[in-house]
Amino acid sequence: MTILLDGKIVRDSVAGELKNKILGLEKKLKLAILQVGNKEESNKYIEQKKLFAEKIGAEVIHVRFSEDVSQEKICAEIQKLNGDASVHGIIVQLPLPETLDKNLIIQNIDPIKDVDGLTSANTKLLWKNEKGHVPATARGILTLLDYYKIEIKGKKVVVVGRSQLVGKPVALSFLNRDAIVIVCHRGTSSIMSETKQADILVVAAGNPEFITKDFVREGQVVVDVGINVKKSEHQSEEILHKKVVGDVNFAEVSPIVSAISPVPGGVGPMTVLSLFQNLLDAYIMIEEK
Repeated sequence: MTILLDGKIVRDSVAGELKNKILGLEKKLKLAILQVGNKEESNKYIEQKKLFAEKIGAEVIHVRFSEDVSQEKICAEIQKLNGDASVHGIIVQLPLPETLDKNLIIQNIDPIKDVDGLTSANTKLLWKNEKGHVPATARGILTLLDYYKIEIKGKKVVVVGRSQLVGKPVALSFLNRDAIVIVCHRGTSSIMSETKQADILVVAAGNPEFITKDFVREGQVVVDVGINVKKSEHQSEEILHKKVVGDVNFAEVSPIVSAISPVPGGVGPMTVLSLFQNLLDAYIMIEEK
């Protein structure tokens, strides 16, 4: 029988431990979220973070900028937050408008307060397998697998996707846990043959239901990072019905493999949890300085 890697169950289980730790702190744990524009998806992600913060006793500062904000104004706000001792973490909600230099803006965040783990300083620490902030999705995937007691050391892990936000940090995180890691991308000549060899298959391709039954075999663990909105087959002219699907065709793949994460409800809840675990780590680092 296939094991469902339920991120909501894990999140709620670990959230209780996190809340107890936060209640024992001398100061209020505080996260600052910077948002440019008013994208519907960004609003939803930020709302999830606010709700989770309230649940565990943390605080969120939400700084909104108009779509035409200057880069200098965002960087000035980040520097202000860097110097605010009451703020322990800073994130810039992505994506940003193409008129802004995402990397330049992110590099302005104090690496200790960079709880998304996207600054070059934290990337370097991840490469060196030293203490720093691991991007939340990568950390969440490992926490999910650990909760279900899925062995990582010595296992062959295939990561489909090489993005800076997910694919690369996920691959490095597994390497740091002594896994044998292969990364597949558009230039991979035979992705299907690679994915079939995996003990653990992590898919972050940004391609709806790309992984079908032909890409997997029995006994594998499949982690689906994709979040894609597609129109339902059942729709009328008046109402367009939409549903969220992953990068894995769940209906085809789930009967074959030994374990799989659903979309939604798999990696997504783990990413929010991991962000606040990073925030607590940041608090401890700041207090130790």
